[in-house]
Amino acid sequence: MSNGVVFFDAATAGYAAVFFTLLVGLVLRRQWLCTLARGLFVVAFLAQSVGLILRGVALGGFPVTNTYESLVFYGWAFSLGYLGLLPFRTFSERMRDTIGLLAALLAAAFMVLASSPLRSPEIVPLVPALRSHWLALHVSLVFVGEGFFTVSFVAGLLYLIQSRRRKTPWSEQRERLARLDRLIYQTIAIGFPFFTLGGLFFGAIWAKHAWGRYWGWDPKETFMLVTWLVYVLYLHVRLMRGWRGTRTAWIAVIGFLLALFTFAGVNFLIRGLHSYV
Repeated sequence: MSNGVVFFDAATAGYAAVFFTLLVGLVLRRQWLCTLARGLFVVAFLAQSVGLILRGVALGGFPVTNTYESLVFYGWAFSLGYLGLLPFRTFSERMRDTIGLLAALLAAAFMVLASSPLRSPEIVPLVPALRSHWLALHVSLVFVGEGFFTVSFVAGLLYLIQSRRRKTPWSEQRERLARLDRLIYQTIAIGFPFFTLGGLFFGAIWAKHAWGRYWGWDPKETFMLVTWLVYVLYLHVRLMRGWRGTRTAWIAVIGFLLALFTFAGVNFLIRGLHSYV
């Protein structure tokens, strides 16, 4: 049974091709190249999805049992977040393609990290804590939520960059900033329920199943809670205080960086119950 590596390699090449195709298309303003890149993005995403399915079948469980698989799945979640943005017609094609450029770069980067000689793609027997359907619900929902947070992060960065540009006519700049602010809010509003349900609800159930307690202040649990509180802060100040613009863009950026550290930094820098490799 295939371990999915061939499809993951194809996806990595596909995301790299998307990045360079979009880069050329945006710089030269060749819309046909951007359209081609979107098609390549879908193909790369499908290849990655097939690889994950095959690996899950070969593993006999959900394919997030070690750092290699988690990196691949995290890259898949990034791509899902971007593809979920495409049906929204309230944003210009150039804005969507700029976000796609950065999403492809992030997805490719995580796939390259997964392919590092330091990470073995071989399937290994599951430890008891990982033999649970609660794990599948916990991780998949968290990663889907973070996929949408990725889009809010990219939109936040673009907002901060765009807000400092002085050569763009004010009316045009104001419209662009309003669209980016709306995009940040919409993607966080979509991702937050997934992140909450997967991280807090199903995460607690899995912890009870695996370790006999719902919460234990493990480093990853603690940083996940901090990340969740940052997004709670974003929604509170935007909906209840009416904050818009630079302040909320910074919160979106900080929230994603915390989510990224919770996933990668805690694994590599702090040992805890969530460390399996």
